[in-house]
Amino acid sequence: MITVFAVIGAKALYLLYSWLISAAVAAWLSDRKGYGEKPGLAAGLLLSAAGVLLWLVWPAKRDSRWKVQGPLPFGGKKKTVAEARAERSTPGD
Repeated sequence: MITVFAVIGAKALYLLYSWLISAAVAAWLSDRKGYGEKPGLAAGLLLSAAGVLLWLVWPAKRDSRWKVQGPLPFGGKKKTVAEARAERSTPGD
């Protein structure tokens, strides 16, 4: 008997790609919001596209890159998180 692997089809391949891309995007969003990549990766793998939507509405931490540099990392020279923390710290710390 001949096994044909093409029976799986292109739709399954596209669904696999969308699942992996949503996991990567959720990991990137959670890292930019200051929570690290692991919670976003878990949410993206378990919830697929809903994981991305979850991290879009999840609030960012105070010193995260999302708050300091904005949602997208593009657009000129911006402050780093360390520079923003240094501006807020008092000289006596």
